[in-house]
Amino acid sequence: MRLKHNLNIGRQWNIMPDWRGLAATCLGLGHSPFAPGTAGSSGALVLVWVIIAYGGTQGGYALLAIAILLYPTGRSLAEWAEQEWGDDPGRFVLDEVAGYLLGAAIVWLATASSPDVTELVALFVLFRAFDILKPWPISRLEELKGGDGVMLDDVAAGILAAVVLLLLPILF
Repeated sequence: MRLKHNLNIGRQWNIMPDWRGLAATCLGLGHSPFAPGTAGSSGALVLVWVIIAYGGTQGGYALLAIAILLYPTGRSLAEWAEQEWGDDPGRFVLDEVAGYLLGAAIVWLATASSPDVTELVALFVLFRAFDILKPWPISRLEELKGGDGVMLDDVAAGILAAVVLLLLPILF
């Protein structure tokens, strides 16, 4: 008589973290029950503060490099996230991170000095406003399909926020 062994008893546990989910949600910030995009952007703000504190004079270039590297990564992860979570899922916040980091890099490099707290907060408010309100041409970019549509509207919001922040002292 042959005994049948079933080693597949109960729930299987996976001890490997979901790296794509962690990256797409910016280490879980995208799971915030209130304004996940703002939570993801605040993670980017903290990263900028760390780079200001420890990045030296080349911090603006570091931010630019990170933002540039996040684009293809975010584009690929956005396509995965849309398959997993639906169209332009709110918990996917890597686009907000890339957009804010790009805006901070532009401000830093255009002024040749690291942004102060007031500039970082003003950039944050402008970025979130442009990301939420989506004025033209940001609204057109969001209509693109796939990862580009998810990423480019936030990249444009970061660029527009930086340009407005840089123009404010000139205009007023």
